[in-house]
Amino acid sequence: MIVQELHHIQERLGYLPEGELRALAERTRTPLYRLQEVSSFFPHFRRQPPPEVEVKVCRDMACHRRGSCEMLEQLKSTYKDESPERLSIDGVSCLGRCDRAPAVCIDSGAESRNYVQRSVDELREIVRETLDGRPPPHDVDASYPRQSSEPWKIDVYANDSSLEPYSAVRRFIASGQDDKQRDAERDRIVKSLETAGLLGMGGAGGRAYKKWQDVLTATGDVKYVVCNADESEPGTFKDRELLLRAPHLVLEGVILAGLFLNAQRGYIYIRHEYPEQIQAVREAIRQAEAQRVCGDDILGSGVDFPVEVFVSPGGYICGEQTALIEAIEDKRAEPRNRPPELQTNGLWDKPTLLNNVETLAWVPAIVLKEDGKWFADEGRNKYLGRRFFSISGDVAKPGVYEVPIGITVGELIHDFAGGMREEQTLKAIALSGPSGGFWPVQVPVEHLGREFVKTLPLGSTHFDIQNMEMDIALARKMKVMMGAGIVVFGDGADMVGAALACLKFFRNESCGKCVPCRIGSQKLVEIATDLHERRLDQAALYGRNGSSGKQQLVDILAETMELTAICGLGTVAPNPLSSLLTHFQDDVRPYLKTTGSPT
Repeated sequence: MIVQELHHIQERLGYLPEGELRALAERTRTPLYRLQEVSSFFPHFRRQPPPEVEVKVCRDMACHRRGSCEMLEQLKSTYKDESPERLSIDGVSCLGRCDRAPAVCIDSGAESRNYVQRSVDELREIVRETLDGRPPPHDVDASYPRQSSEPWKIDVYANDSSLEPYSAVRRFIASGQDDKQRDAERDRIVKSLETAGLLGMGGAGGRAYKKWQDVLTATGDVKYVVCNADESEPGTFKDRELLLRAPHLVLEGVILAGLFLNAQRGYIYIRHEYPEQIQAVREAIRQAEAQRVCGDDILGSGVDFPVEVFVSPGGYICGEQTALIEAIEDKRAEPRNRPPELQTNGLWDKPTLLNNVETLAWVPAIVLKEDGKWFADEGRNKYLGRRFFSISGDVAKPGVYEVPIGITVGELIHDFAGGMREEQTLKAIALSGPSGGFWPVQVPVEHLGREFVKTLPLGSTHFDIQNMEMDIALARKMKVMMGAGIVVFGDGADMVGAALACLKFFRNESCGKCVPCRIGSQKLVEIATDLHERRLDQAALYGRNGSSGKQQLVDILAETMELTAICGLGTVAPNPLSSLLTHFQDDVRPYLKTTGSPT
């Protein structure tokens, strides 16, 4: 594969020399322009020799809240006299350590090291030691314990020592080799997933059993299974913990799906910023192959199903499922037009099952225990099942929590995440990283879905967002975007600065394929920058005497991008600014210049 070959070259030399690209083109019989178009697209690949030391400071959401942008400028000031050949210091998109903000990555040669929760003075010393050729130890993910001491219910093997590893795979193979026996086991698996009510945990929330059935019945003898472990949304890091602490569950979900579909191969696509997780999954694959539950001739059945890790070459857009498929196919990760869907025309135009890490990790426990009923019963009230949430920002115990579906936002914040840090008052919450924008504690009911408002007491004017039950279907009914990454802001937060940071993230991470998205995301940054730099007065922002202001332009951009964007990035990119101007006018007001403003 081209992408993985490019990884190998860069790991060996630190960048992609022209001579190496030409040699790779000749060796693989690939046109040189193909290597150039791929290597120039992904941010991880370098076409020029890197400096001796590269410092990358995360600038998104939780890290921004912890002062990473100021830290970045202080580090630049400290080392302003260093030559660019020796040192570069820049901002970078989310590193996936939002619970340990601020996060910094330092590259020196072929080694990449992460540092979290360090002061600027500590980082100055780390940079100096690295420049002097004596890099200090870095902060590894495995050294941080889980916030909750209770065992995860997702790990059926940790909770039932009588079960043999990969029991779900063993049960499928043991069901027999003729078509009727295998089909009966397939029916049982589908029924278990349906009874459990398992949904896609990557954001879309589709019914897992239906997607498995669609790929099973799709026409084609060649099929694939892909696990999307490219979580790059600021504030989202639950998959990081599952890949590190329970890689066997993710792998078993992939293998079982492959057997269910009679698929040819499985891929676990992991972002390159997760080196420990990549190592953990590769080790799990090696162990599974040794147990003969993965790879060639599984348990002597004659069935082959190899699984491999595909390391992402970077870019938030790769989390979009069709862009991810394009990357595996050694193309630029630009989203596809849909339909057709991946279930019929996925990887290499073959039927493909693509699920999120958490979705696949739940499968073993669901199919092995009570055929899924126990999972459904885990939900609160009328809701079904359990799920993982990442929570960060101004809470006392940021981390990853496995919770019953249906708990309230307030319970997640106060009962699990320890409440607000430093006795702050809750000011705002982002329920889906930057994608869903910001919500105030008291939401005016006119901004919520009509069907949901009908369920509130008669005469209600506001709804306390802390009372929202955390369920995807309810969130859609409320017209609220709810993902797996929750970021909490206390009363000391600068919401204008937070919105600008989110807009820059979307601008920087746009693949550029859709012209309205490419231009619109830049225009949104310009408007927010003008506000942040106090270049707008009230009339310029909100309009006056029938004239349009910047807020009206934001609304037009949001509508245009939603109608024309191929993927979800263009749809959600305006949300941080739209929600700021709608719900946080008290935060906006101090940024408006007063000269010439109406009284």
